[in-house]
Amino acid sequence: MLTIILLVFLVGYAMIALEHPLKINKAGTALLTAMILWVLYIIGAPTISYLVSGDAFRAFVQNAPLADENLAKMTSEYIVSHQIVESIGEICQTLIFLVGAMLIVELIDVHAGFEFITNRIQTRDTRKLFMLIATITFFMSAVLDNLTTSIVMIMLIRKLIDDAKTRWIFGSMIIIAANSGGAWSPIGDVTTIMLWVNGHISTGATIPNLILPSLVSSLVPMLLLLRGLKGEVTPPSFVHTSAGGAGRNLSSGERLAIFLLGVFCLLFVPVFKTLTHLPPFMGVLLGVGALWIITELMYARKKDMDESLKMRLDKVVHRIDGATLLFFLGILLAVDVLRYVGILNSFSTWLDTEVGNVYIVNLVIGTLSAIVDNVPLVAGAMGMYPIATEAMMANSASAGYLMNFMQDGIFWQFLAYCAGVGGSMLIIGSAAGVVVMGLEGINFIWYLKRISWVALAGYLAGALVYIGQNMLIG
Repeated sequence: MLTIILLVFLVGYAMIALEHPLKINKAGTALLTAMILWVLYIIGAPTISYLVSGDAFRAFVQNAPLADENLAKMTSEYIVSHQIVESIGEICQTLIFLVGAMLIVELIDVHAGFEFITNRIQTRDTRKLFMLIATITFFMSAVLDNLTTSIVMIMLIRKLIDDAKTRWIFGSMIIIAANSGGAWSPIGDVTTIMLWVNGHISTGATIPNLILPSLVSSLVPMLLLLRGLKGEVTPPSFVHTSAGGAGRNLSSGERLAIFLLGVFCLLFVPVFKTLTHLPPFMGVLLGVGALWIITELMYARKKDMDESLKMRLDKVVHRIDGATLLFFLGILLAVDVLRYVGILNSFSTWLDTEVGNVYIVNLVIGTLSAIVDNVPLVAGAMGMYPIATEAMMANSASAGYLMNFMQDGIFWQFLAYCAGVGGSMLIIGSAAGVVVMGLEGINFIWYLKRISWVALAGYLAGALVYIGQNMLIG
């Protein structure tokens, strides 16, 4: 049964990686794969020794009124009443956080809030503009997700640059800067959000330890690509505005207020978690509720404004990417099956025995994230390695190695860097890359020839900086 489960997962994984040539949405593949795996798991549960010999299952059998039932009944009851509930509880924390963050970003966008940044760029010098775009993207993606940041910046360069090939170079740098910028912030990328929400990393340790490696991973490609740029960019003769009806009918002060409040709500989430010790999704929902009330009060005063132009939050909710959320749900449920049947534990044991170096393991994961989606890679790593505790280290003969897996340990921090930055090496390796590819029509082979080696140089340079930091500080 374990072989069948692994094969089904690998087939589903391959279909996710080949989403574009197969023209099958990865969300559907992930959901179908997850449900098949859970069905196989509950059918074969009595034969899976990792489950029936586990301490948690034994405690369940001792405390549950099922002593006279057969093993199949007991394993089914344990999976349904414990493991599925535990899995959904952990996953939903991430999903609810993403929903809240998406709502805040969309609310800013429909009210043309991001134009307060984009409209202030006046330079036409190609090199200066290139550095400015890269810098803005890097820091913006630390607050927004890299997907939204990429869309905003692509819309910006379309207003500034007429030549398509020049926009390809700028678009490629946007991909690299967005992925690098999202890696050092707990709310900057989906993978860092996953690690942060589940307690693997914290804000106070992640930002100071990863900001320099992430900056280097963006700075090196920027300097390499600058060599081929010169002169001034030619703006397009016609500029399309993306501001919605609400944005056009609100005053500049009202749009600025929504923009500042939205950014504040996102930045406040780590502070909220530190002050209250409540999960991050509650902090982001607090922000959503506050923005909802404020925008409702704002529109209530505009009695002469057409109701169809009022972008209330109940309208904005339809703009969030539901397919992406369903993909996360499916892939995380699928990975949890591999965790519960012991496959991830066996793989982590093999890595510890054959490799035994957290830096190499993470560099491999980062390289793989350029080929396949980084979400299941990070989810798999989280399933393979539990967060090490002081009690675990006290009872272990390799306490020094286990320290790497404590909260804010080297393994988790470097995983956040590698999984986030490594996706830049191929244009299909990240959400930012896929969306820029779609918006600008960047050719896969062109990116592979012109940009991949540049992204690789940045990835390795940042990794060396992180390793060097640990050696010097440690």
